Amino acid sequence: MSASKPLSSLAQAPGLRGDATLIGLVGLAHGISHFGQLLLAPLFPWLKDAFGVGYQELGFVLTVFFVVSCVVQALSGFVVDRFSPRPVLFGGLALLACGSMLYAAATSYWMLLIGAVVGGIGNGVFHPVDYTLFNKRVAPTRLGHAYSVHGITGSLGWALAPAFVVPLAVAFSWRVALVSAGVLALAVLAILFWKRDHLLLAKSEVKKATGQQTSAAAAGGLDFLRIPAVWMCFGFFFFYAAAMSAVQAFAPEAARQLHAVPVAMAAVCLTIYMVASAGGMVLGGFLAADPQRCERIVGAGFAAAALMALAMAYLDMPALMVPLLFGFMGFATGTAGPSRDLLVKRSTPENATGRVYGVVYAGLDIGQAVAPLMFGLLMDHGQTRGVLVGLALVQGVLIASAFNVRRVRRTATPAMA
Repeated sequence: MSASKPLSSLAQAPGLRGDATLIGLVGLAHGISHFGQLLLAPLFPWLKDAFGVGYQELGFVLTVFFVVSCVVQALSGFVVDRFSPRPVLFGGLALLACGSMLYAAATSYWMLLIGAVVGGIGNGVFHPVDYTLFNKRVAPTRLGHAYSVHGITGSLGWALAPAFVVPLAVAFSWRVALVSAGVLALAVLAILFWKRDHLLLAKSEVKKATGQQTSAAAAGGLDFLRIPAVWMCFGFFFFYAAAMSAVQAFAPEAARQLHAVPVAMAAVCLTIYMVASAGGMVLGGFLAADPQRCERIVGAGFAAAALMALAMAYLDMPALMVPLLFGFMGFATGTAGPSRDLLVKRSTPENATGRVYGVVYAGLDIGQAVAPLMFGLLMDHGQTRGVLVGLALVQGVLIASAFNVRRVRRTATPAMA
């Protein structure tokens, strides 16, 4: 690179290598955000004894985390569009690390809630940041692969959390486990700061891309909320999170009770689901190369997943079949992942990328906060079959929602047009 060439040109230069570096860095950060979401749940047995509380109180800590994340996610999109994604991303990672450190230092239940608030603020910035960088910096022909990597790293972050904190808690203590998790988040922040030129989206370019150089920008900042497709995408992600919550928290136990699955075998169902989902996302990245078929891919993926859930609910099968069906379900939903993100991309005005992703992906946090209450009630009343049927119904709603997004996608207000 010549001396006269600005350093920021590295970040703006097109090409496969630049895209791959950006996708890898954003994916790494996204994996840490999912890692932070599942830090506490595997440590509940230790926290229950340490603070003298029940599982309901500990579950409320997670509810606080996701409610705060939901609010911040909607608001952070405006910050990203107003300034630039890179400093918001750095702040999110720092707050996730601080949240983990606060958990580790907690001497009372209330300090856990404070840690959840701080961690939730950090968690809320990632989707607006990530998708703004992807949509503004990655070549359109590689967007499907970017979304695929994004989904894969998220799944791997979920899978890593229990594998990371539980052995440390067993060998040392739950406090050591949470401090180590915070150090890991800081290490990722250090890597991203080192490679910060690849994450550059200049403030002037953000203003140009988001229409802030026009006199109508201030007046039209909320016009995107009048686009029906935005709210259809919000609803889609609400039900997507509900389905994911059911799989993560209740479906393996429901299937175990229905089919007399050994406890050890049931414990690996979620791991198999996540690994298979990551594999499905690899295929889904290639399938999403043609954005015109994203709704059909989403519909086919969730239709197959719903059939797996119904099979576990109503068919007699040997215990060994249950983990296999979870694997098939995970692969099917994984193939739909990149196309799921393209639904939002195709419904997003060019001048409101961060804002739209902030509002739409807030549906994820709301779904994750609400769904455990509904599916947990079914489990408390012994309706194990109802959990799996409910999962299938939610997946069916996702199919209808995807095609409904396409139906209303081009409906926009005159101001946004």
